[in-house]
Amino acid sequence: MTDAVARLEEVRAKIERAARDANRTDEVMLVAVSKTFEAEAIRPVLDAGQRVFGENRVQEAQGKWPALREAFPDLELHLIGPLQSNKAKEAVALFDVIETIDREKIAAELAKEMERQGKHPRVYVQVNTGLEDQKAGIDPRETVAFVKRCRETHGLAIDGLMAIPPADENPGPHFALLEKLAREAGVEKLSMGMSGDYETAIQFGATSVRVGSAIFGSR
Repeated sequence: MTDAVARLEEVRAKIERAARDANRTDEVMLVAVSKTFEAEAIRPVLDAGQRVFGENRVQEAQGKWPALREAFPDLELHLIGPLQSNKAKEAVALFDVIETIDREKIAAELAKEMERQGKHPRVYVQVNTGLEDQKAGIDPRETVAFVKRCRETHGLAIDGLMAIPPADENPGPHFALLEKLAREAGVEKLSMGMSGDYETAIQFGATSVRVGSAIFGSR
């Protein structure tokens, strides 16, 4: 068993325990964040049964995932990094889930590309819960209205919300805020929680957690 596979099993066990402690009966999806790791580092984790992965950059993902998908056609690939409008075509072609819609231009470009390609990846709106200048995501106060515009103006079926709390703050209030916004916006999925706080996120209702270094090791 490789180190990554051993850590994967540990993360899975912690997810199950956190869900049980929170009296959760629904499934919490593990998104294994494989950004910066090459295909040979990812393959043992695929061999161990993990099928959902997250990547930050379209170009990096293009270099390794098409071949892996041929070998593992049932895998699911999430874009969890910022998306530029000029990469919308490639993102729609490659990813099954796009978690980082945060402005009108991106919503419009994705809608056009989905129509052109006849392919409709599931989409989430990213919320900047900490209002951090350096971080992507829409203002929490604008989230509900933005979700409505994505649906009504652009025809996007928004599945959920995603957030990355400030690194130096207690993540709990940010997770609580995202859960509240999801209820107000009428979306069911909550992508929140990373290697350092995914167990806390599960307590606040995360339906998926994005775990990288706790599985693959430090970058």
